[in-house]
Amino acid sequence: MSYNENLKGLNGWLVLVGIALVIFPIRLGYLSGPLFYNMFTDGSFEYLTTPGTESYHPLWKPLLIFEASYNALLFISSLVLAYLFVTKHYLFPKGYSVFLFLPVVILPLDLYLASLIPMGEDPFDPATLKEMVRSVIAALIWIPYMFLSKRVKATFVEGKSQKNTIESGQETN
Repeated sequence: MSYNENLKGLNGWLVLVGIALVIFPIRLGYLSGPLFYNMFTDGSFEYLTTPGTESYHPLWKPLLIFEASYNALLFISSLVLAYLFVTKHYLFPKGYSVFLFLPVVILPLDLYLASLIPMGEDPFDPATLKEMVRSVIAALIWIPYMFLSKRVKATFVEGKSQKNTIESGQETN
């Protein structure tokens, strides 16, 4: 068995990535699902976005729609990534890297936009800052791993054409 064959498979540190991919959509659904469902069904959204109401601000509507859309995109992306991970598809490392990088950019933007709305609460609360730090640390660890790991290069090859495999210098045997 060649050195490359020993590295091939969802083993090693990739087990942690797999666990994270299982936990992420469950955690996101548990935390965000009820929040957005209630907001859009109990009248909160209308109260915040209707001119003339006490809590109206013109930025509420775009901010809330942006946040709900972003969370839906994360949820769907996590399911697609889980599929790519299990099938060992060659697009997984790049897709996962984008998935990890997005919150590093989007969370500060979201916080900035939220800070423009006078709401009596500091959008930079400890839980939000903790989530930002978690996102940055995850990106700093796993993005380089996706591009530098020999195990990742040996494992995520499915769907890659023979021509691309030969061009990248990997043997097909």
